[in-house]
Amino acid sequence: MNESDIISATRNWVDTVVVGLNFCPFAKRELAKGSVRFTVCEATNEEFLLQYLQQELQRLDNEPDLEATLLIHPYALGDFIRYNEFLEEVNGLLAVMELEGVYQVASFHPHYQFAGTGPDDAENYTNRSPYPMLHLLREASLEVAIEHYPNVDDIPDRNIELTRKLGVQKMRALLASCLENRS
Repeated sequence: MNESDIISATRNWVDTVVVGLNFCPFAKRELAKGSVRFTVCEATNEEFLLQYLQQELQRLDNEPDLEATLLIHPYALGDFIRYNEFLEEVNGLLAVMELEGVYQVASFHPHYQFAGTGPDDAENYTNRSPYPMLHLLREASLEVAIEHYPNVDDIPDRNIELTRKLGVQKMRALLASCLENRS
């Protein structure tokens, strides 16, 4: 597995699932503008991953045309429970760097599971990705996009309804196809 294949699979997932199923109605525009950075962190431990995350947050600060980063970390935090616990460290880093309210970190993982759901429930696929990743977003840009989008609060419920309608088998196949169709 090389960096190019990892980014290709992730880009396929964004195109096919996130944009293709309209999970995030704001993603297509930013992708078209080229303002989303895809980067692979080869960290195998949490300490190195936090250092890499800090560098990516600094990059966002230094590159105002960059709206978001997908920080893909395929070699660290493969266990979803530990990954979920790690998100507290991510929030702690934002606080230490005084970036709370400046950036938001969304979480995606191949084994994502919402509280109160079973591991095979379709709605988990709204946050399932080919590899563990952290999605770094500018809060100000997100707020502007939200202002111009009707019924933004309905997005999560709509996504859950869609995944349930499509079913687990279809969602699993879509995710698997992203890994198979790397180019």
